[in-house]
Amino acid sequence: MAVLGLIQDHDDNDISPQVEANVTPTPPPMPSHPNGGPGRPVAAAPADPTDSRSQTSRLTAILQQNQLVQSLSNGLRRHCDYVKISVPEERADRLPKEWWKTGVAFLYAIFNLVFTTVVITIVHERVPDKSVSPPLPDKFFDYVDRVPWAFTVTEVNGLILVGLWMIQWLFLKHKSIVGRRCFFLIGTLYMYRCITMYITTLPVPGKHMVCAPKLYDDSTGKIWRILRLISGGGLSLTGSHMMCGDFMYSGHTVMLTLSYLFIKEYSPSWMCWYHWICWLLSASGVLCILVGHEHYSIDVLVGYFVTTRVFWWYHTMANAHALRRVPNNFLSRTWWNPVFNFLERNVQTTVPVVFSWPLALPSSCRQRYRIVEGGRDE
Repeated sequence: MAVLGLIQDHDDNDISPQVEANVTPTPPPMPSHPNGGPGRPVAAAPADPTDSRSQTSRLTAILQQNQLVQSLSNGLRRHCDYVKISVPEERADRLPKEWWKTGVAFLYAIFNLVFTTVVITIVHERVPDKSVSPPLPDKFFDYVDRVPWAFTVTEVNGLILVGLWMIQWLFLKHKSIVGRRCFFLIGTLYMYRCITMYITTLPVPGKHMVCAPKLYDDSTGKIWRILRLISGGGLSLTGSHMMCGDFMYSGHTVMLTLSYLFIKEYSPSWMCWYHWICWLLSASGVLCILVGHEHYSIDVLVGYFVTTRVFWWYHTMANAHALRRVPNNFLSRTWWNPVFNFLERNVQTTVPVVFSWPLALPSSCRQRYRIVEGGRDE
């Protein structure tokens, strides 16, 4: 229809030329007589009017075809500025920010972290005395002697990894979606840790450990211990963690492993050097937990297993969108599937690894940027 409109637009302004073909038959030459005299005229064949009309019609058809091609090219040349092919782009509403959901996930993580300190304070009162219940036998401890400074390396590596992840998260374009995933996993893993710590209380893994005295019915003293543990981040470097009983499973293993998993998942694949550095920090930190005899081997193993599986299960469901609608999807039978649907309902595509400035540019800079972009478009 567009082509016919262009042709009609051109034909309204042009007048098609008329072609006239006049064919005048000429008499054939008279043959000469053998004796040199003029010969007898030979009767010429009558001209066929059908051949003349067919030649005229062919010529007219050729001219009309040339006119059609010329009018089409002229029309396209005049309207080339208005012919645009729109390529559908990925809509922004497929990755909504929804910061309020990120805030809910953050409160969930904070609640479980604080609840962990409460459980540690409760479990500390039930830890058996070292003289009554000696450390349990552990194969790793049988072959590797304790190194006193090893646990300090663990906490330093953990602080470096957490700091790297926080900086990387601030520069992510879709930091709201990634942030609520991180907060939800932190809260869930530490909630699991509260359950395992409370159910079974293990004796201290080494004679070197010095535990704070038990308070028994001193509720005020327990509250101060909780506040001190929170203020120091639960680290031995800050001197805030003097309680025992939080062995199953290792919280340091959770943070070392989870930080590395998020760093690797939300960074470009070409940054392999960055991935290897973070992996070395994480692996050496986990190993130093055992070298320092601060946790049993089973504590570290269970912490690694739970952290990696929960991370992989969550991201499998988040990235494989077809699984959300499959009726026989066994991953959807987890207890946190309703929470997952709440957090990821409006995320309709895989979150790309895109970086942007964490702070918006000033209005003057944005105006200059628009002027430059407008000049380029012209």
